[in-house]
Amino acid sequence: MVDEELRKWLVDTAEREGAAVVQVAGDEGGAPFAFSVGAWRRFGKPEVVVIGLPPEVAQSVIGQYVRRVSAGERFAPGQLYEGFLRGCPVTFERIDHRHYPEYLGSAFVVYGGDDFPAVQLIVASPEEGRFPWDDDAPGGFREYQPVLTASGAPESWRPGVDGP
Repeated sequence: MVDEELRKWLVDTAEREGAAVVQVAGDEGGAPFAFSVGAWRRFGKPEVVVIGLPPEVAQSVIGQYVRRVSAGERFAPGQLYEGFLRGCPVTFERIDHRHYPEYLGSAFVVYGGDDFPAVQLIVASPEEGRFPWDDDAPGGFREYQPVLTASGAPESWRPGVDGP
């Protein structure tokens, strides 16, 4: 019964708002994260995960993503995008399916499993503009915002060569 109540809330919220946003609190094992449920169902666009942002910021960033994809915008991995966080560029990477249960688990009740695309919106550090894979990224940034590919590094592009 709990799954059916969750499914109803996710679907109803996605119908009203474009997608539901599920927030997961951080703990000693990792940073807080949030993800969308409904972007794929409503607009045929990947669900999105953000890691390490405060809940209200994550809600806003995911809302911005949903608004933009619902209007037809596409986000290519390895490109820089503005307008999500003031003065802080973001990029995207495809999420490896082995991360779906941990980072997108509630979406399974809507999709009946993991047969949907998902991307990670990766935020640069606000002061330095560095990404988690940069050698000079702030201390702990790589652990606080892990990259959810199979390798833990960008895989759709090469940092500094054909991507940020």
